[in-house]
Amino acid sequence: MISTELILEESQLEFLNQFQQYGFKDQHEVVRTALARLKQALQQERLIESAHLYAELYEEDLEVQALTEAALSDWTE
Repeated sequence: MISTELILEESQLEFLNQFQQYGFKDQHEVVRTALARLKQALQQERLIESAHLYAELYEEDLEVQALTEAALSDWTE
């Protein structure tokens, strides 16, 4: 693994020092878990944002709506 230096606020360091109370083996595991969760949350936000944009485009494009409806009716027959 690679190491790095972090600059934390005092309250963040206090939280980090309580790693055992939250079931972590050390402070490093807390930071790795937090970063993994943040990454997942950001990816989820991007997916949701993308879905909203596609829905917006779909609502505005009558041709795409017609093509979608035609494809769906062909598929359900």
